[in-house]
Amino acid sequence: MALLGAQLVITLVMISVIQKLGPHFSLARWFLCSTGLVRYLYPTDSELRQLANIPKDKSKGKKNSKTQANGKSTVETFHIPRSLDIKLDNVKITSLDVIHLRYYLEYQWLVDFSVYALIVYVTTELYQSWFPLKGEINLSMIWSLLVILFAMKLLLSLTLQYFKGEESVGERSTCIVMGFIYLLIAMMVMIVDEKNLEVGLESAYTSFNQSAASFLEKQGLSSTGPASKIVLKFFIAVWCGILGALFTFPGLRMAKMHWDLLRYFRENKTKQLLLNATFALPFILVLLWIKPISRDYLTVRIFSGRSEPLLTERTFESIRLIAIVATMFLKMILMPWYLQAYLDMAYHRLEKQKKEAGRITNIELQKQIASVFYYLCVVTLQYVAPVVICFYMTLMYKTLGEFSWGDFVFANTVNDDECPLSAGDTRPILEPFADSEEAQTITQTAAEFHFTFESLKMIFTKDVYRGLFGFSTWWCCFLYFAATSFGLIYQSYFSVL
Repeated sequence: MALLGAQLVITLVMISVIQKLGPHFSLARWFLCSTGLVRYLYPTDSELRQLANIPKDKSKGKKNSKTQANGKSTVETFHIPRSLDIKLDNVKITSLDVIHLRYYLEYQWLVDFSVYALIVYVTTELYQSWFPLKGEINLSMIWSLLVILFAMKLLLSLTLQYFKGEESVGERSTCIVMGFIYLLIAMMVMIVDEKNLEVGLESAYTSFNQSAASFLEKQGLSSTGPASKIVLKFFIAVWCGILGALFTFPGLRMAKMHWDLLRYFRENKTKQLLLNATFALPFILVLLWIKPISRDYLTVRIFSGRSEPLLTERTFESIRLIAIVATMFLKMILMPWYLQAYLDMAYHRLEKQKKEAGRITNIELQKQIASVFYYLCVVTLQYVAPVVICFYMTLMYKTLGEFSWGDFVFANTVNDDECPLSAGDTRPILEPFADSEEAQTITQTAAEFHFTFESLKMIFTKDVYRGLFGFSTWWCCFLYFAATSFGLIYQSYFSVL
């Protein structure tokens, strides 16, 4: 039986599309250059001199200028009043502006590769709806996993920047403290009874232990299970703490932009309502995993006038998955608003400076304004990466957990007990091939690879995937809401001060 089949064709076609169309069409570039974003231009030295009534220094190179090794003089430095009435010009962002920005290539690759992975996933799902994958590797899961790993790698790279600078003591302390706080929260979550919080780790551990013990017995090894529950939960909690530290500063950044947007749309109640609803949606997603107020209320309780609950179990699962996907799509749709709120920081910084006394150099003023646009792609990555992680965790949870997208439309009354590959799956583990004295042929090698793949499928059942990716999806949604909420509290506190 083919291990890859038509999926290999889909993957090869998408790789060809990336090579041919990637340099010409980019959704990442469109977000920055075609959504109406404007950046602020810092005033030139001559404009500052004219506004401050400072005559041009004719003795260039003696006091205010420095001569470099190649004989060229640097830009002159002079002081101007902080309260100087400066009007900033703004221009629309173009592709020539962003191509040289820091982390632009990483941002472009993350967004574009996420789109390609989504196309592969949707195509595979459509193919699977007509021709179920029997014995085939779902290559769309490999694409999704690569997107998640790349997004985490970029968040890690951005976080490590706070540990390299000598002036980033506060940022380093914040990352470390928040990491330990999330580690503690994760440990507390793991001791909650799954009758209240259905993360699925208990059933995942039971299924994995039983399947792995059965596999080891087939290999002639006696074992009651490959791993201790406490050890596994500890490593999961450590991973949760690290991921929480990575989400900390993106959450602070998103909260700052959200706070600025609320002030900007102070007179537009409709947009304020939309922004607040979008901000609160991750909290609603977190509540969908709390059984007494979500699953039990919708799938167990029978209201007066009805003979059955509002939803079936499978319909509830589909609605929960679609709610996460819709939330993340809405976050991406609103991204231009948030990015413009960040770019407007240059204007607000200057307005705040006008209320201060003292003087500032022209170089410091220009850097203060130019740095906002210089870090645009860093801020965009901090906005996009958490959304991408939550989105693709959900896709892997749906596919590997064997859920369905359409059960919320077509109420399917099939119970999970009727589905194959449950925790108590008693299908026998395939026996390994006997050693042969003759050289292995290509057919034998493929058969052994197929045996290994089938053995892993027997160990990593759908209950294992539901536990791992169900908890990961819930934790990412929790981190998204917790980090942004902490940032919003931080902003409201300091705005009052």
